[in-house]
Amino acid sequence: MSREIARRAEDVPAVFAARFNSGVPAAVSEMYEDGAVFVPSPGTAVTGDGIGRANAEFLGLGVPITVRPRHTYVSGDLALLVVDWIIDGVDVRGDRVRIEGTATDVARRASDGVWRYVIDNPFGVAPVEGN
Repeated sequence: MSREIARRAEDVPAVFAARFNSGVPAAVSEMYEDGAVFVPSPGTAVTGDGIGRANAEFLGLGVPITVRPRHTYVSGDLALLVVDWIIDGVDVRGDRVRIEGTATDVARRASDGVWRYVIDNPFGVAPVEGN
C-alpha cells in the first residue's frame, strides 16, 4: 500500500490525518521520528512503543479525524505546527464520540527529506485534569 509522506512542514497535519483515517496503526507510527514524544492526554507523555499503543486507542474508535492547520512556523529543519482537530462520529460500539483540541506540535525534516513528529501534543495547552 502506498502511503502519503510529508515533504513540506505544512503537509504534516494532512498526511497524519490521511494515515489516521486509513486505520492502519503502522502508517500512523511512521509519522514519528525515533525518540519522539506523544502526549495522548494533558500531562501524560509517552515515547517508543507507547506512541503506537496510545495512537491505537484513538484508532480503535473507528472514527475519522479532521484537521485544520492554524499556523506553521519553520526554522531550518524544525517546525512548530498549531492545528485544530476533531474526532467526531459514532464509534465501533455505536457510541457517540467527540474529541477535539488544538495541537501544538514540533516536526523535523529528516535526512530523507520527510517531515515527522518530534513532539505530538494534540491537546496543546489544555489543563491537566484535577489541576
